[in-house]
Amino acid sequence: MKIRHFIVTCGTTLALAVSVTGQIAFQSGVATVVRIQGEARYSNGGTNWIPLLAGKQLRPGSVVQTSHDGVVDMVLGKPIEMPQAAPLPDRIAFAPDAQVRGLIDYKPTVQQNMIRMTGDTVLAIDQLNVVDTGMDSVTDTELDLRHGRVFASVKKLSAASEYFIKIPNGIAGVRGTMFEVDDTGWCAVLKDTVMLVLADSKGGTSTYVIGQGSQYEPLTGAISTVPADSLNELEQAETALDTTYVEVVSFQYDLTSVFISPVSGLY
Repeated sequence: MKIRHFIVTCGTTLALAVSVTGQIAFQSGVATVVRIQGEARYSNGGTNWIPLLAGKQLRPGSVVQTSHDGVVDMVLGKPIEMPQAAPLPDRIAFAPDAQVRGLIDYKPTVQQNMIRMTGDTVLAIDQLNVVDTGMDSVTDTELDLRHGRVFASVKKLSAASEYFIKIPNGIAGVRGTMFEVDDTGWCAVLKDTVMLVLADSKGGTSTYVIGQGSQYEPLTGAISTVPADSLNELEQAETALDTTYVEVVSFQYDLTSVFISPVSGLY
């Protein structure tokens, strides 16, 4: 039995909503790194940092950090088959992201939960579980955004699934959406809705339901329309997360001929 406490408000009344996932035998999932720009590193929760490379599969307990200009895209859930494992790519094409050069693109056959870390971001993978019930796929995802900003693409979740992104002053809960959130509580939604619960100055919490095309601004505490330039950035992130990228590999063959004497064995 797993019990998750999630604080919500309704008007002026503070209630405690308890989400219970029944007797489901979860298996630990992974975060598969499918694309990196700039530099990034990861740790397994300690102080030993390791350079991050595309294809790395991160387990719960891992912490990822991007450089100032770093970008990391990850698929969350079951291990996925990376195209670089094949002898040859299925097809070669120009990447839809104009800033990505010398790469091939690969379209996932099914929709995946994906997340993009932007520059100067620290993200911990606290919980990442998945199980097939025979009828549906149930996932239990909890990420900890300690610093910076992330863009998340979350497929429609089953009733028993949960997806949370913690931030220093609150938590964002989703049922299937595309949105961006940072460590201050700013949140912009590209598709569907996000429930954002933030701590307030009086020691309580405030709940905001942010709809499609809207953003929450922590400086004003208001929900407003996402500006056109920000909306364009969100759409670009959506396009990038819809495609995973693999570096093109160039092959060179050594055509040097070597003669070996059948008598002496020398060459």
